[in-house]
Amino acid sequence: MLNDPLVQELLNEVVQDEENISIVECLIDGTNTDEEIAEKTEIKLNIVRKVLYKLYDSGLASYKRSKDPETQWYTYSWKFDSNGVNTQIQEKSADEINNLREILEIEENNMFFVCPEGHSRFAFDQASEMGFICPECGNDISFQENDGIISRIKEEIASYEKAYSIGRTENAK
Repeated sequence: MLNDPLVQELLNEVVQDEENISIVECLIDGTNTDEEIAEKTEIKLNIVRKVLYKLYDSGLASYKRSKDPETQWYTYSWKFDSNGVNTQIQEKSADEINNLREILEIEENNMFFVCPEGHSRFAFDQASEMGFICPECGNDISFQENDGIISRIKEEIASYEKAYSIGRTENAK
């Protein structure tokens, strides 16, 4: 699971430090108390707890609280939630698909003009308001064919949709 680039990206966003991935590895391997994880990873207990709470807040970990009958102290047993990972990845994929569809609509419904110096790219309305002159360098801006951009966006959408449908299928099992 940790070899999947999407999972790695998600976990790095949550734990925010490459070193803290070892905490996730401990959870996956079955180490379940914060003290055991701190001992095994040699990471300070307060940092381990902080990361565990971040994982919990993100829906990637859960815990059970039990009271030690002798000391009356609470012990928290943590568990990694792989379903939470799938849910988070699916939500991110759905958001990305929606963003790409919005960009695709803009690309398909507009003509674009670019500066030969690479300064800016303008939709037709903007370009005509500026007299088809680049505001940065004063050069004439020219029409840009965007079929290649549209094709790349469609490919990216298809790629996300394929990954998203695979994730939904695996989650349904």
